[in-house]
Amino acid sequence: MADQQTDDAPLTASKRSEAVDEATEALIEPKGDALVGRAVTINRPRSELYAYWRDFSNLATVMENVERIDILDERRSHWVVKAPGGRTVEWTAAITEEQEGRMIAWASEEGAEVPNSGRVDFRDAGARGTVVTATILYDPPAGTIGKLIAKLFQREPGIQARRDLRRFKQLMETGEIATGARNRAELEKEQN
Repeated sequence: MADQQTDDAPLTASKRSEAVDEATEALIEPKGDALVGRAVTINRPRSELYAYWRDFSNLATVMENVERIDILDERRSHWVVKAPGGRTVEWTAAITEEQEGRMIAWASEEGAEVPNSGRVDFRDAGARGTVVTATILYDPPAGTIGKLIAKLFQREPGIQARRDLRRFKQLMETGEIATGARNRAELEKEQN
């Protein structure tokens, strides 16, 4: 069996039954019932990826459902995120633990519309770059039904974590995020 130090998959993807418990325990302040874990290997140095992620104002560029992140102070930020049905949900998150260049953990403060906590780990992958692992624990609004609705509208954190990490990888490796949308110049060129 692969040792966790060499396994790129998040604990939540493990076939070991105790892995979910380990992943939940790894969260500094577990808030929520639904656990999501995703990982991606990015061909960039760990310190560079950590620095970009740690500046939370950058995250709205890679997280497609995030409308905005207001930085409140060095450890707290206010998040406004798109939800199903054209509405938004908001919460204030506080960093609960941080290891420079290695890990950032957070938990939502009291009154969050979607209570959540989690951590993002940055681990060297040798010549391949860095493995970035996101582990998120959250309470879906309206419980299981709310989770199903969120999946239907592609707003469920498990779906979003996978997409957002892929967008982060694209931006860090190429300097841009690929999109299928046509820009104005392409549209004008086609019309001429």
